[in-house]
Amino acid sequence: MSEKSKQHRKLREAQQERQAKKVIKWIIICLFLLAIAVTVYSIIVVG
Repeated sequence: MSEKSKQHRKLREAQQERQAKKVIKWIIICLFLLAIAVTVYSIIVVG
């Protein structure tokens, strides 16, 4: 494999890792907001 190809592969792997971390962060944020929404809904319905 040429050096250019190896370098490109390393850059692509680093980019994919950053994107994966972003996706995980947004999934956690969405789950947290959903939990808050369900809690508020439960309080309104029960209360």
